Amino acid sequence: MSATLRLAGPLHDGLVAMATSPIETGAVLLAHQLVTDTGEVILLGDELIAVPDDAYEVRTDRALQITSDGYIHALKTARDRGAIALWVHSHPGDRAIPRPSIHDRGVNDQLEPLFGDRTETDQYGYLVVSHDSGALTFTGELSGHITTPITRLSGIGERWIFRPAYDSPAGADRALFDRNIRAFGDGIQNTISSLTVAIVGAGGTGSATAEQLARLGVRSFILIDPDTLSDSNTTRVYGSTPADVGRTKVDVLGDHLERIADGVHTTRIQGTILTERIARALIGADVVFGCTDDNAGRLRLSRLPYYYLIPVIDCGVQLPADEHGIIAGVFGRATTLHPGAACLTCRDRIDFALAEAETRSADEQQRLEKEGYAPALPGVEPAVVTFTTLVAATAVSELLERLVGYGDTPTPSELILYIHDRTLRGNIEDPHPGHYCDPTTRRVGTDRDMFLGLNWTS
Repeated sequence: MSATLRLAGPLHDGLVAMATSPIETGAVLLAHQLVTDTGEVILLGDELIAVPDDAYEVRTDRALQITSDGYIHALKTARDRGAIALWVHSHPGDRAIPRPSIHDRGVNDQLEPLFGDRTETDQYGYLVVSHDSGALTFTGELSGHITTPITRLSGIGERWIFRPAYDSPAGADRALFDRNIRAFGDGIQNTISSLTVAIVGAGGTGSATAEQLARLGVRSFILIDPDTLSDSNTTRVYGSTPADVGRTKVDVLGDHLERIADGVHTTRIQGTILTERIARALIGADVVFGCTDDNAGRLRLSRLPYYYLIPVIDCGVQLPADEHGIIAGVFGRATTLHPGAACLTCRDRIDFALAEAETRSADEQQRLEKEGYAPALPGVEPAVVTFTTLVAATAVSELLERLVGYGDTPTPSELILYIHDRTLRGNIEDPHPGHYCDPTTRRVGTDRDMFLGLNWTS
């Protein structure tokens, strides 16, 4: 068992500010704790509450001592929100070692029963932070009814940080990824190799996305798709052959990815994220690529970044035609969703009437169409491997941009490809006030009764 701590960008920045301070600094981090079906512990950061200045009795570059006023209020807030509380303090200095000292361990022993009791969670955690040239370094651990080290930390904002705990072994094969490392450096390659990426939709766009990610170094995939491979799919689905017709798309793609490189592991789920059980599998992913055609699926993916701090890159291809069947244009889209950016709903990228229709049974939908109470579902849409591959490459490039930061600042959160005009345009959209993607609504960890704040039929 191990734990991953997920933080929205401002919380991550708060830890960096603590780590880079020239004197020791303390705070209490509130987090919502959950355990995935695979046994991984995930901590969703809620708020970083600094120790008030008047609560410090001793505060130097080598020592820290505070009164109980430094954390009692924070413990009450954690209890009211159903959160656990982690004691956070810094070890100042560039490249200082963030391992707990003997004194730190004594403090942890004293705080553990108090934090567990006052939050009514029987749970305690600590985090020691420092920095390496401004980049956060840390060690941490949970104790109580769940005891495990905190081995990974993510910070999800305009840039995406995925950081292993201090002293964690590097995972990338330098010889295999020599060309990548020459472009981005060891740190980015190690990050890529540590990611678990979910691909929702294993068709033309999804399979092209997954193949590029595997060749970049991603070794852990969650593949979700309800369908089996048809004859026409073989013209677009990477890794497929006529012999695969009739097999599930997740098996066709999973087998292909595992042939690409040693160490690739795929979790294959034949089904739809309209089912709560399957949608919950996404909680274990670090990044999700939405490569599904349906509005109802996008409606669910759109909420993940704001409830679970999992960034989503949603993509699609559209070839609209006139009444004579003549294509009027070729369009692609890659929308990057993360805390602080507008969701797909605020961007008007979801047709709610179609989303509702897609959740109905076939008989009910047919009846409502005949009665004029529901829009007709679209038929088979045009699709061309050249265009699906182009959009997939654009989406994967957006992941690299968020990790590396090689492009413009501020970074566009959506790219529209006018392929027929050979034009690429970016835009930035802010969340609508009061909507679930608005940071002030504090959605992280609030869906204990309704997953993603939605009703589910199964």
